[in-house]
Amino acid sequence: MRWILAGEKEWHASEIATPATHGERILWRAVSRPTAILCVAAAALGAVGCGGKIEVSQSDTNAHEGAVLFNQHCSGCHSIDAANAYGSKPPKQKQGGERTNGPNFNVRKENRDDVLFAIRNGGFSGAIMPANIAVGSDAEDIAAFLSKYAGRGGSDVSEQTSPNNR
Repeated sequence: MRWILAGEKEWHASEIATPATHGERILWRAVSRPTAILCVAAAALGAVGCGGKIEVSQSDTNAHEGAVLFNQHCSGCHSIDAANAYGSKPPKQKQGGERTNGPNFNVRKENRDDVLFAIRNGGFSGAIMPANIAVGSDAEDIAAFLSKYAGRGGSDVSEQTSPNNR
């Protein structure tokens, strides 16, 4: 068997595109089976530990469903602890955030009509949020959830209001 260690050979594009022939392998240092199993188990435990959960009671059907939908559709850019969503700029971060850092709803109170407006129109500026990210009863459930749970606090102490100051 011929072993080719990465970094010992200059590769030509045609060599990279073609598969290795029988008995030829590109390897770094071999990893034993117990080490590999330990790494996979540690990664699985780490992924499970990061999960978190929706904090809205399932007995509040519309708000709970809204929290689940918010987590699925909105958590990439917005934060609210009740939906286990952490997409806004981290609190106490002084430099400017990413373009996709949406409002932190732990500290920003919203009303139902403003939420529905934002969902239908791509936020208030129309610059980055996709319009109609949720429609129909899904949009209504998200609006019910945010109007009830937004602005209840979080790690950022600044007070924010919706753009229409309602």
